[in-house]
Amino acid sequence: MTSRDSKAIDCFFRSFAPSRRPLLLIDYDGTLAPFHIDRFRAVPWPGIRPALQLIQNRNSTRIVVVTGRPAAEIAPLLGLAEPVEVWGLHGFERLHPDGRRELQDLPRPVRRKLDQLAAALRRDSFGALLEEKPNSVVLHWRGAAPGEAKQIEQRARALFQPAAQALALELLPFEAGLELRAGRDKGAAVKIILSEYAECAPVACLGDDITDEAAFRALQGRGLSVLVRPELRETAADLWLRPPDELLDFLSRWSAAESEAVRSNPAAAGH
Repeated sequence: MTSRDSKAIDCFFRSFAPSRRPLLLIDYDGTLAPFHIDRFRAVPWPGIRPALQLIQNRNSTRIVVVTGRPAAEIAPLLGLAEPVEVWGLHGFERLHPDGRRELQDLPRPVRRKLDQLAAALRRDSFGALLEEKPNSVVLHWRGAAPGEAKQIEQRARALFQPAAQALALELLPFEAGLELRAGRDKGAAVKIILSEYAECAPVACLGDDITDEAAFRALQGRGLSVLVRPELRETAADLWLRPPDELLDFLSRWSAAESEAVRSNPAAAGH
């Protein structure tokens, strides 16, 4: 963390007040948890779950996970006492804490093409791992040798590109994978969430991947965007944190800022 980043964090946490409910928008894989070839074994970094649980226990912050995963996968992995709101499939799906689930509608030609591509890849996935989602087809090649990974990516692009052009679908590269998808991206999801929120409330968005850049851009001028990854890359985020230690410190400071806001104005906290 640079001195500039430290000053930005200090300024952000000074904005906490009892009358302003903070909003924490956070990605899962690569941000809260290290990547795992078996995604169902990708549990949070050590210390992250207790830090989030402390924030949840205060019942002040609205925690929203914005992820490329199906939304239902988050709660078992995150392991918090109460479910949080999850925008899954990069924003295509919204799962409320009370269990209500909302999905965008897909045009019939798009659904038909995605089904056709998934069927073809079940027969031959080029040595990659096929993942089928309600709004997309995904190939993962994490763990493949560099030469093999390049070949898989080339074949995947050749298969997906015609459908992306013909049906105006998004061809979404991410670390060790490629996704052909329809529907909202994370930026559109963040814009909807912000439209439901008071403009004066502190808002932070944390993510690691290229897919999180749309969310960072959507937050510009409205809150703090944070790139969370071991190595810095070009980004629209306001600052950069290395996981897990700097991320854990950020979450601990979040909880401390909530406590300080109450101590500094206990009368306001009671209203």
